[in-house]
Amino acid sequence: MTSEAPPSAPRRYVLKRSGPARAYRIDYQRELNPEQRAVVFAPDGPTVVVAGAGSGKTRTLVYRVSRLVEDGVAPETLLLLTFTNRAAREMARRTEQLLGTDLSRMTAGTFHSVAARLLRPHAELLGYRPRFSILDAEDAKDLIESATSDLGIPVTERRFPKGDLLRELVSFAANTGTRVDEVVRSDYPHFLAQLDPIKAVVRRYLERKVAANAMDYDDLLLNLRRLLSGFPEVRKALAQRFRHVLVDEYQDVNRLQSEIVDLLAADAEPKNVMVVGDDAQSIYSFRGADAEALLGFPERYPGAAIYRLETNYRSTPQILALADASIARNARRYEKTLHPTRGDGAPVAVVGARDLAQQAEFVAQRILELRDEGTPLPEVAVLYRAHFQSLELQIELTRRGIPYEIRSGVRFFEQAHVKDVLAHLRLLVNPKDEMSFKRALKLLPKVGERIAATLWDAVSEAPDPLGAFLSLPLAKAPASARAGLERFRDAMTSLRRPSYATAPAEAIRFVVEDGGYADVARGKFPNANARLDDLEALAQFALAYDDVARFLEEVTLLGDPAGEDQVAGEKEDERVVLSTVHQAKGLEWKAVFVIGLVEDRFPNLRASRTAEGLDEERRVFYVAVTRAKDELTLVHPLSSYDRYGLVVVTEASRFLREVPETLYERWVLEEGAGEPLPAGTERPRLGPGEGAAPADPTAQPDDDEPVN
Repeated sequence: MTSEAPPSAPRRYVLKRSGPARAYRIDYQRELNPEQRAVVFAPDGPTVVVAGAGSGKTRTLVYRVSRLVEDGVAPETLLLLTFTNRAAREMARRTEQLLGTDLSRMTAGTFHSVAARLLRPHAELLGYRPRFSILDAEDAKDLIESATSDLGIPVTERRFPKGDLLRELVSFAANTGTRVDEVVRSDYPHFLAQLDPIKAVVRRYLERKVAANAMDYDDLLLNLRRLLSGFPEVRKALAQRFRHVLVDEYQDVNRLQSEIVDLLAADAEPKNVMVVGDDAQSIYSFRGADAEALLGFPERYPGAAIYRLETNYRSTPQILALADASIARNARRYEKTLHPTRGDGAPVAVVGARDLAQQAEFVAQRILELRDEGTPLPEVAVLYRAHFQSLELQIELTRRGIPYEIRSGVRFFEQAHVKDVLAHLRLLVNPKDEMSFKRALKLLPKVGERIAATLWDAVSEAPDPLGAFLSLPLAKAPASARAGLERFRDAMTSLRRPSYATAPAEAIRFVVEDGGYADVARGKFPNANARLDDLEALAQFALAYDDVARFLEEVTLLGDPAGEDQVAGEKEDERVVLSTVHQAKGLEWKAVFVIGLVEDRFPNLRASRTAEGLDEERRVFYVAVTRAKDELTLVHPLSSYDRYGLVVVTEASRFLREVPETLYERWVLEEGAGEPLPAGTERPRLGPGEGAAPADPTAQPDDDEPVN
């Protein structure tokens, strides 16, 4: 209700609640829906806000801060914790615009930036000087490698983990409250033989940081927890300072971050902690995120109020119905149902493609159709569980001249591990390839640019430099590098057998398995398993070729889209988005394809071995589905190839099988649908298969009949 005011005075609004009416600068009644308004005016005390996808969570937080300030809460007593400094700045900016008030005294930022600010006045209590340095990820990696050198750790056959991987290991242990040896046993068992030297390097790394008066990102959180738990007077002072603590994206906090929030509230009365998140979108356990922080909040804060934001402004009813039906299979969750504000839209489509090639052809054709129907390319996204699942699609889009951008990393053939393995194959075809020779050598222990260049200079004038290298005496090579060089020579000698020249798939597998690249990947990359999955996908793709030279020529040309014709009429910056689901969280598009929906791929086999892991995989599917605004298409190939090139039948993902068939339409692909047609030829349309029976996942697809 609006109160009367002179024309020159700011308009004031009266909100009637229990007790006297209160005049506000902001018209909360008009600008918020009832669910949002309930959160904004929630009373003091611990509070959970379960914010469904597309429900206006950020808007609600902004208005919550505004209402607190309008009710007389001093900005300096507010603490807003987010996961990006940009998000914190944006919320503060929007609040200042609403209120017309300077909020620079409010403390807002990421856990790490806030920790740095809170630690400096008390650094000496923890053995640091106030002007301590903060190490970024690259600094931390360099210092870990220096600690390794300090201890003279020998390079063994199975390799000692590289600096990046060691940093990842130490960080995961710190953020999850897990011992380093437990992390090695569970996630890096191939390093168990190196456990003692790994622990020695970690100790040395900690000593080097203290000596340098420096903290890495994890130290900021560890030391803030140490300050809050070990110095009650500081904890009580901060509780007096921060009367209201608000945490955004709380489903993504790790154990260490949730403990910091709990410690900040430990001495407060009332405990004005408001956490906002969606348990159904907690999908980052591989980074240390702890879904139990949100799910267990009411148990840690007895009497906590629970509010739900269930009004969805993004998606059609059809999309939301399928999302709700899927996530309802998770036993441990906050009950909620998304209520659409939009009218009916297109039915969700489930498409069974004959194989990976037809899956790519269908998606590419449908993208062109969507563009013709008025959906711009940047409003179309293709999502997948793992990056390697986009290989065939990247190739198909490139062939058709459909521009795309990768949100899940670089283009498939530009990835470091793919280029590492292909360097070995390039040497088979062209023994004079200096770049491939040096790249392959520099993967070996203790071989850097200097040694690689010296060896190349020794053989480069020979008609067959690779052959010359295979017979080159290695007595003058550094002793520490000889074992690796001998292994490389043995591998390349075997790889030069004629049988591999006509079997690129087997050549790739030889490099990875017998040639030792799997060990290289495990020692070099924190996400080694995902990269090895990429390389197996590369081998699967290579099964279609019977000549290594032709395979390399084609993948090189497909990997470089420069010079390809774009779809007629498209602007240069208009591109389809390809992304893993994890990278897509928080984003939205008009049309979304989710591909590769087969059992043991999505859900991921390794991740779903436990009940908790399977629940998280279902949450990943939920996130994928709720990215779509207008159209959602779920695609599963009915067959694939095993490592021997034999066709194997795949089973549709359980996430498709466990939702009622009334919530989607099954589409039939006409034989040949999606394949390029001559100019001027009308392309067959793809559409819902009316009356089509559900696909039998145990049946072998028949090339003479349409595949359901």
